[in-house]
Amino acid sequence: MWFDTHFDQMFRSLSDRFFNMDDDFGLTKFANKPYFYGYTVTVGNDGRPLVKQYGTQIPGLAISDVREPFVDEVVDKNSNTLKLLAEMPGVEKKDIKVTIEDKHVKISAEHGDRKYQTQVPLKYKIDENSTKATYSNGILEVSFRLVEQKPKGKAVTIE
Repeated sequence: MWFDTHFDQMFRSLSDRFFNMDDDFGLTKFANKPYFYGYTVTVGNDGRPLVKQYGTQIPGLAISDVREPFVDEVVDKNSNTLKLLAEMPGVEKKDIKVTIEDKHVKISAEHGDRKYQTQVPLKYKIDENSTKATYSNGILEVSFRLVEQKPKGKAVTIE
């Protein structure tokens, strides 16, 4: 019984600090609200993306201000191409850098408070000289021509 009441007191004292969020970060205004963050992207009349943020985002407490964009990889066997599609709203074409190094494609962009950075491993052999990139409505498309791989080895005939 003594243990139960002592444990309850200790748990309450520790959990009150955590759940009330009375700390140096100034989170008390979010104590009774769920923490969530999101944004919506629409296309404006001029064809540029409009981004609206919502939620209880707390500026300055992010682990990193650099976002990792969602990257989709599409292989077209008919045209023998590889396409990487990266979602990076809020930046302009001149702010984007794409480099190919050591079987990786590095994509980075920075415009105002928007910072994106990712490194995509290449699973296929590509022709680096055939690389083309376009950026429209917040979507970066990088396309490569695949290098045809000849089968290695030699068939041996049995006599």
